[in-house]
Amino acid sequence: MKFTPFAAAMTAAFATLATGPLAHAQNADRHFIGVKNVGNGIEIATSDGRYLIKPYATNIVETSFIPSAEEGKPQAPSHAVVLAPEQIKAKVQEDANRIVLATEGITVTVEKSPFRIGYSYKGKPLVAEKRGYTHRDKLEEIEFAVEGNEALYGAGSRAVGMNRRGYRFPLYNKASYGFGAHAEQMGYGIPMALSSKRYAIHFDNPQAGYLDLDSRKDGTLRFEAIGGPKTYQVVAGDDWAQVMDGYTRLTGRQPLPPRWAFGNFASRFGYHTEAETRAVVDKFIADGIPLDAVVLDLYWFGKTVKGTMGNLAWDRDTFPHAEKMMADLKQKGVQTVVITEPFILTTSSRWNEAAQKQVLATGADGKPFTYDFYFGNTGLVDVFKPEARDWFWNIYKELKAGGVAGWWGDLGEPEMHPAAAQHATGSADQVHNIYGHEWARMINDGYARDYPAERPFILMRSGYSGSQRFGMIPWSGDVSRGWGGLQSQMEISLQMGMQGQAWMHSDLGGFAGPVLDDELYVRWLQYGVFQPVFRPHAQEDVAPEPVFREPKTKALAREAVRLRYAMLPYNYTIAFENSRSGMPMMRPMLFEEQDDEGAAGISSTYLWGPSFLVAPVVEPGATRKEIHFPTRGSVWFDFYDDQPHRGGITEIVTPVAGHIPTYVRAGAFVPMAKVVQSTRDYNTRALDLHYWHDEGVAASSGQLYDDDGKTPNAWAAGKYELVRFSSRFDGGKLEIGMAPEAGASYAASSHSFALKVHNVARKPRAVQAGGKALAYRWNAHKRLLEVDLPALRQSAMTVSVTL
Repeated sequence: MKFTPFAAAMTAAFATLATGPLAHAQNADRHFIGVKNVGNGIEIATSDGRYLIKPYATNIVETSFIPSAEEGKPQAPSHAVVLAPEQIKAKVQEDANRIVLATEGITVTVEKSPFRIGYSYKGKPLVAEKRGYTHRDKLEEIEFAVEGNEALYGAGSRAVGMNRRGYRFPLYNKASYGFGAHAEQMGYGIPMALSSKRYAIHFDNPQAGYLDLDSRKDGTLRFEAIGGPKTYQVVAGDDWAQVMDGYTRLTGRQPLPPRWAFGNFASRFGYHTEAETRAVVDKFIADGIPLDAVVLDLYWFGKTVKGTMGNLAWDRDTFPHAEKMMADLKQKGVQTVVITEPFILTTSSRWNEAAQKQVLATGADGKPFTYDFYFGNTGLVDVFKPEARDWFWNIYKELKAGGVAGWWGDLGEPEMHPAAAQHATGSADQVHNIYGHEWARMINDGYARDYPAERPFILMRSGYSGSQRFGMIPWSGDVSRGWGGLQSQMEISLQMGMQGQAWMHSDLGGFAGPVLDDELYVRWLQYGVFQPVFRPHAQEDVAPEPVFREPKTKALAREAVRLRYAMLPYNYTIAFENSRSGMPMMRPMLFEEQDDEGAAGISSTYLWGPSFLVAPVVEPGATRKEIHFPTRGSVWFDFYDDQPHRGGITEIVTPVAGHIPTYVRAGAFVPMAKVVQSTRDYNTRALDLHYWHDEGVAASSGQLYDDDGKTPNAWAAGKYELVRFSSRFDGGKLEIGMAPEAGASYAASSHSFALKVHNVARKPRAVQAGGKALAYRWNAHKRLLEVDLPALRQSAMTVSVTL
């Protein structure tokens, strides 16, 4: 084996890792035997097994341990990882004491005696195995040492505070009915930990277990599972954007959903009849409240909550002309989404068919495994069995042919999943956490195969690492209709976004409980403007739809919905950016101030895309709101009155009833649209382009992305349009640039922008484009400059404002 020499600086960094605070001996019984090259990585033999270490990229490395007792057994494929290891330059050096594998970013140092594996990034120590792999009682464990000042995030969907260090979380997807401000176990138990030191460890094993984020307060991060692969990936970066990019390259990017998913949903538990469904949609239209989708809960297939689950076919007594109804709603710009569950009750119309075709999970006797839960006596579709997936998908195809546009997958943890149930690829506990993941994969693969020109809409309550690549849209579950329920939602969405699941959202207004609280309802909807999906939903005791609320509440809700539609160009663009880079739409403050320990725990204020700072009002009767404006030296403008606020300062502001505190970064470009009744009528041909000027911003940039709203992978297919914005300020002159770009397969359209430059203190001396003077309006009171620009077609345009 031939080794490449190291640079002196690298050697110094390795020595730091070997003697620093992360230097811990591993299992005393583990001894180094030998090392050899394997492809682009290395294989290390030890007294109790072998390690395989391979880089995927300069900032991603994977380590697997295969115990001697498992040698020769087939290794389970990854359900999370889709990235193929890159052919990168990895240097390897061995001396008497250690082996070092180094890329330009990540370095893995293996100490021979006592045996220990540690990781660093560009010379900075990250994390090290503590005891490494051990098998204790009924659990297999992998232990790491973490430093005393590290904040830890991850573990999926939980509500315990942004810094989750100190908790031992069950890795077993389970609904938390009626949760409020605190919930330690929910529908997404992702085996992943992220550190304030800007690295992530993803444990590539879906089996049931625990993720212990130093609950014993002894500096130990521990992954525990009942079995499965002993594999993990370390992802690091110079900043959080690089960590997000690396993790979503590893596990897959979230594709854009159909454009109508960015609009308003009418949803409740539930609409009982076709007549009721039609009447609700018509009331939205009559009241001038935009609407893009109506969601049908379980009454579409049965008149009662219990006993009918698994019918998965229209109840023709209550929905006699379902196909005509869906076609009529579509003509009005409203899509139909229906709930589906994987439970086939023994009392359902499909039970005999499902049992005969052997598409259900089985017991030890090979017969369909049945058990009782809230909805009745049931079996469970085995989504791990090819024949079952085909059977289930054909039901979706039949419903889609009738006009269904989107799918709501409920109870997919699965809600009740006895350990005795057996699936095609393992026991219930072995596959439980990837049930929703594989269910979403089934629908996504079905669309790719049978409807390749359409984007699926897949709303799911449970998933796993990488579920985002199937277009899964997660929601936080049956949250309490109370202030505690609202208070937990920012944290849940921010943390899930850090773990690749950027579309996490909540039932706006709260779901569980007959609570009529108009203030809570309005504040939740105002927050919903700045979360990924705008979908009020609740039990029907109190109407979740704004059209059925009292006039003042309806008026405030209407304004929130209309703002959501006005922001569609910006929202669609940041969703596109997420699909390309993995950066979530909702971003925690620690992304902005990544070296500020105070920012590590903030979730009550967050960023919406790169430009907005949002502070939801989450307490009743609030007369004050504490807001931290990030980034010393920056300026943030009130979105509603343009008052400036200095970055790096915490202020107390007074909330108003009409909206939540919202601010825009100086130098931001925000394209906004005229409000339409549904996204069917939306286009980007005439937009307002807002720019927030500040003399401290010498240059900035932004963009507007658009496509047809339905073609999968439109960017890769060249079926898109992009306008890049830029600003430059120097010597009293502000230049605003706009450069259009169209994909090779897209017919470019012209854009008419009404430019609105905020914070212009004095009347400009001149406004020009292409050497020609432009008419403009300047409002001294609002400090607002407005310019109607010439149509932007295929050539770039620069607007010069002489101040």
